[in-house]
Amino acid sequence: MSEPSIHPDRPVGQQQRGPILMRRKQVQHSTSEQRLLDSRGPSDWVHTDPWRVLRIQSEFIEGFGMLAELGAAISVFGSARTKLDDPMYAAAEQFGRKLVGAGYAVITGGGPGVMEAANKGASEAGGVSVGLGIELPFENGMNEWVDIGMNFRYFFTRKTMFVKYAQGFVVMPGGFGTLDELFEALTLAQTRKVTSFPVVLFGSAYWGGLVDWLRTTMLADGKISPADLDMFVVTDDVDEAISYIVKAGELADAAAEQAAEAAAHEVESATDPTTHSHQLGSDGS
Repeated sequence: MSEPSIHPDRPVGQQQRGPILMRRKQVQHSTSEQRLLDSRGPSDWVHTDPWRVLRIQSEFIEGFGMLAELGAAISVFGSARTKLDDPMYAAAEQFGRKLVGAGYAVITGGGPGVMEAANKGASEAGGVSVGLGIELPFENGMNEWVDIGMNFRYFFTRKTMFVKYAQGFVVMPGGFGTLDELFEALTLAQTRKVTSFPVVLFGSAYWGGLVDWLRTTMLADGKISPADLDMFVVTDDVDEAISYIVKAGELADAAAEQAAEAAAHEVESATDPTTHSHQLGSDGS
């Protein structure tokens, strides 16, 4: 004998699961909320791809929320292995201070070495010092000079934050990770996936061989165009690098303002009745 329905107008053997109607053998004897609150059952689901998608989504949401009101910023990259007595450590500190003086926040990977130095310079100068860390088996966590920080599980979500919230890159001597960030930025700019922004390679002795190879091998073999080599500058002067970044920012702002004015003019012309009346013939057609 079947159990009576508590809803007289609903036949036995029917179930509503949100917007989905279930009947006969498809009826389940528990509710979605009951299954949510039930702590029993296997835990393998936390390692499945659908659950990873939610984790990735949460990283984007947290990162966007954290940096949405950051303002103008520059990402500084470089080796985590740079020692305190290395001249590049002092230069990175100087970059942090002078970028803040020029009105920028400083974003790094949040680790030691060059990243720590740039965060230190920015924090001591009273600016915003951001660290975007990454979950790695051999990293010790966020350096002490990070004022706003987040650790990411996934490189690709972290990379999005570096590019989305920076108006330029300062790339100091580093290893594979530094090269990865450098060529990621150049590729995005080259393919116009992002608006072109200034990239500074700091340390001509370190980067000179790479730049020569790009020119004498990649360019000579037709794998890149001459304009691609104009997407970055190489310098040993912090002040020159800051000036280049500021000037590029001013040019970008001017271009954006001109584009906005042109768009507004097009809208105004399209909605102005006098413009259309001049286009009519003498017979009004």
